[in-house]
Amino acid sequence: MVLLRIRDEIDGTLSFRSSCRSAVCGSCAMVINGKIDLACRTQVAAFGSNTIILEPLPNFEIVKDLFVDLAPFWSMYEKVKPYLIRKSPDPEKEIQQSEEERKRIDQYVNCILCASCYGACPVLARNPDYVGPAALAKLERFILDSRDERPDDFLENVNNDKGVWGCDTILRCIDACPKDVRPTDSIVGLRKQLVKKKLFGKGRK
Repeated sequence: MVLLRIRDEIDGTLSFRSSCRSAVCGSCAMVINGKIDLACRTQVAAFGSNTIILEPLPNFEIVKDLFVDLAPFWSMYEKVKPYLIRKSPDPEKEIQQSEEERKRIDQYVNCILCASCYGACPVLARNPDYVGPAALAKLERFILDSRDERPDDFLENVNNDKGVWGCDTILRCIDACPKDVRPTDSIVGLRKQLVKKKLFGKGRK
């Protein structure tokens, strides 16, 4: 990565996040010539002799250079309880899933929590209290998981303008995602669950 070479050989004070160098950890998300992407998977040669402009992710407070404070992102992520919630006793063996059940959550499992969608979201630019696309996509991932047993009224936590109804549905989060996750689809799915529960008294799965 050119950034590592700049830091090691030219300017040792340059600050940015980097870890896996294989587009897996998501830590090097930034704006590259106006487009949010992962620096580690971006080839400098693709820009030819053109100037490359690097900027930190939008919607975050800048700590230094390309290093931003991700605390708000993680705070919103924790609000949706992004883990399996079980009411049943722990089974002796793993809980098996069918191929159909697994496919329902496949795209959301691919999320690497890079915060690219959070940075691209126009709602967060005007409302920092919005839960954000990554957290809502992760909530949909667990709502759809056949092994999850969170109560049906859990969705009420995001049944407001700070949650699923705050989204503008203009798909910038989808455009920004380096792993082809579609957070807008998850938000629409959660809205449908809430409407279904309102109309018929039941939702989920």
